[in-house]
Amino acid sequence: MFDLDRFIADLRATLSERSRQPMREVVARAISDPAALIRGIGAPDKAGVQVLYKSPELTVLNLLWAPRQITLPHDHRMSAVIGMYEGREDNMFWRRVPGASKFQIEAAGGQALGTGDVAILGPDIVHSVVNPLGKISAAIHVYDGNFLEIERSMWNAETLVEEPLDIKAVVQGMSVQERDHRKSATA
Repeated sequence: MFDLDRFIADLRATLSERSRQPMREVVARAISDPAALIRGIGAPDKAGVQVLYKSPELTVLNLLWAPRQITLPHDHRMSAVIGMYEGREDNMFWRRVPGASKFQIEAAGGQALGTGDVAILGPDIVHSVVNPLGKISAAIHVYDGNFLEIERSMWNAETLVEEPLDIKAVVQGMSVQERDHRKSATA
């Protein structure tokens, strides 16, 4: 049985670790039983971003990608652990081009995540995401900081020029929903 409070406590206990591997293991346990996870947080029936927990040290999101959704390249400026519990998320990784004459970033690889996969993204990663499926894809995204309030960047789709992040442009109309504010902490 999935217990959100226990999950958050287990994630918080990993924050003092230098590696994000222990955090990855907590997320892997949570998504190992998608049915229990869904009973605990709700069925992924509508695209959006559900804030499961946020504090200065930790943000936990239930990210529900719309069918065939594509995001702009963006950064996080903190480590992330992504655990897919339904569908697929294809990540394209980008690298900055020093002294660029045209595009400021260029494609540098990718990683497809499917149900049951867990990935760690370092704080310097720039990526864009595609849900290639004709249905909602769902993942738990965990960040080792206050992901929703940090200044970040995105890159213009046409020019690949870095710009201040506009979350509405990156998530293309997906709503951001706070769960129960009493579950969020500021300590």
